[in-house]
Amino acid sequence: MALKPFVDRLGYDNVPPEINKLRCRVNYHALKFLPDIEEMSDLLAARMRNRTGSPNPYMALHLRFEKGMVGLSFCDFVGTRVEKAMMAAYRQKEWPRRYKNGSHLWQLALQKRKEGRCPLEPAEVAVILRAMGYPKETQIYVASGQVYGGQNRMAPLRNMFPNLVTKEELASKEELDGFRKHVTSLAALDFLVCLKSDVFVMTHGGNFAKLIIGARRYMGHRLKSIKPDKGLMSKSFGDPYMGWASFVEDVVITHQTRTGLPEETFPNYDLWENPLTPCMCKA
Repeated sequence: MALKPFVDRLGYDNVPPEINKLRCRVNYHALKFLPDIEEMSDLLAARMRNRTGSPNPYMALHLRFEKGMVGLSFCDFVGTRVEKAMMAAYRQKEWPRRYKNGSHLWQLALQKRKEGRCPLEPAEVAVILRAMGYPKETQIYVASGQVYGGQNRMAPLRNMFPNLVTKEELASKEELDGFRKHVTSLAALDFLVCLKSDVFVMTHGGNFAKLIIGARRYMGHRLKSIKPDKGLMSKSFGDPYMGWASFVEDVVITHQTRTGLPEETFPNYDLWENPLTPCMCKA
């Protein structure tokens, strides 16, 4: 059975409540992953929980900082002049129409960062997690493509949280070979390991993270899902006079209510990120 992409489109369609309820039943009960994907994801989750030799909770981090995402965002990021020049050339090649009026790109980058529309850098993620109180020993599963900037870009995050692993580090090449035939199979493994985590953290938008947060809400919202307020965080990061204590206070207060609890719906809401009314309310 093959399904065409439908998540984003149907999430905003004005459809009758009974149809939405049916969609919820299909999405959360009828559709299943293939047995080998379920089994491998269970194995990866078990390995995450037993990395220290005894059962431990783990965090799943959906890190969206691939080259394509960085380029498409048209945001400005820390880097050398050479890196910035290479990214500018990449954007000009891939998105010539958007790049054509280059004089406005700097203002656009500033505006997008203020509005919280830029992906968080690994270093920013590390600082936010530490400010939230997560210790150095936290076990973190990273679901991500190839991070732009490679190990140098990941270094601040790994230095602050050394127990950071991917599925490639948890499983052998032979164990994953059967899933490499289809990119979606590898993504499905990440999805399920994230879904089973004790804490899930998203760093940028997209259907992958929204589906996980929505499913965790539907499952009873007993597990924390963190959606950083990138707009408010950009103000804190950009304040040269803010000390660590003030930054921690900002982070804690800002995210007190951003833990994945079901939210009241509004017009044009995303059904799969917030399935409260159509999927969870009996009345």
